Amino acid sequence: MHKVLMATACLLSLQCTQGSALQVTDEERSALKSQSDSGSLAPELRLPAEDMRWWQDAKFGIFVHWGLYAIPAKGEWHMHNDKVAPQEYAKLATLFKPKHFNADSWAQAAKDAGAQYMVMTARHHDGFAMFASKTSYRNYDSGHAAAHKDFIADYVTAVRQRGMRVGIYYSPMDWRFPGYFDPKGLPDNAALMKKQGYGQVRELMSNYGKIDILWYDGGWLAHRGSDADAAWFWQPEILNAEVRKLQPKVVINPRSGWQGDFDTEEGGGPVTGPIRQKPWEKTFSIGPAWGYVAGDAMKPGQVIRLVVDAVVRNGNALVNIGPDADGRIPENQLQTLQGIGAWMRVNGEGIFNTRPGPFQPVDGVYGSTMRGKNVYVHVLSWPGDSLQLPPLQGKVVSASTLAGAPVRFSQSGGDIVVSVDAARRDAVDTVIKLETNAP
Repeated sequence: MHKVLMATACLLSLQCTQGSALQVTDEERSALKSQSDSGSLAPELRLPAEDMRWWQDAKFGIFVHWGLYAIPAKGEWHMHNDKVAPQEYAKLATLFKPKHFNADSWAQAAKDAGAQYMVMTARHHDGFAMFASKTSYRNYDSGHAAAHKDFIADYVTAVRQRGMRVGIYYSPMDWRFPGYFDPKGLPDNAALMKKQGYGQVRELMSNYGKIDILWYDGGWLAHRGSDADAAWFWQPEILNAEVRKLQPKVVINPRSGWQGDFDTEEGGGPVTGPIRQKPWEKTFSIGPAWGYVAGDAMKPGQVIRLVVDAVVRNGNALVNIGPDADGRIPENQLQTLQGIGAWMRVNGEGIFNTRPGPFQPVDGVYGSTMRGKNVYVHVLSWPGDSLQLPPLQGKVVSASTLAGAPVRFSQSGGDIVVSVDAARRDAVDTVIKLETNAP
């Protein structure tokens, strides 16, 4: 994932100009030396509102970070952080033979948690592709390595079979290439990396049927600046125009340097503030890192709180798990998913297929969602015996918690006052359904 590291020199070595099937044209070399704006905003590539509706209805997805980095179990940045040379790190590919990989079990765990979509890492910054890739530099992919398996193919099938939407994560950055760290000084090397990225995105968008989400990461160059700063290099308006031809309705995040169909916010920090205008997604990991690291997992209540705080502000939540080297979801992460699912089965009506409002969130106290004539008040903490809400245009005709507890309410002078017996309140989020006489 995105970590702002101020790298002053390339610590990796790779002879990219020998033995590669990829060739660099004069046009590509010239593009790498250009300083001009690539016009990366490309508003014409944005999906219309009707094509974003399913994503805004979905609210909750499961992220999967899994790759060679699960073997040393030091996180997905192990290769860079521990300065492992590419040729040494590549030896992990000869050991990557997961005994218990089962995409069906992953998909079922996500489905049981209430997820409406999944996103899996097809390739992280280490450059190893988790699919059979014809354009992978030096055949650095799971189809050619010890596993001899296309993990993305199994994943896509399992997710579809459970009625969830399919998302694919792809990082165009590749630490094997010194040109990533110095694209202007090493333009031929950088162009090879770029050509690989375009080729692999083309494969992912062509070979696995309908893809619902394309989740880029790692567009920023030399670990400096932002994804948008690197748009001159990646030319994401060209890349994503090709994506649109192959997958016209795929929802694309902004991390290729293009503005994207939705915004992202990464990390487990609190979500605060008012309802946000542009659709956005909060993404964070249940475990101690994105890739597998042994250790404690977030509790279900912690995850639910972040999900709710995102949803009441017009966001989705993409919650990450990190399977181990054998393909198993760590037991404590699995238990967290099960706890989320238990809560969603009771309270999901106030999450899925809703829109934020009509009340602006009050940080740490409450937020709201709505659908039709129903308003769902998510009470995160009670300021006292009751909670006072702003006026509604319609009249409240009934109120109850989604867990079935009675709600006392009054509506006079515009304001609405609700209360629930302390013993019947949810420890994380008491969801009160207000039925009104008007949308």
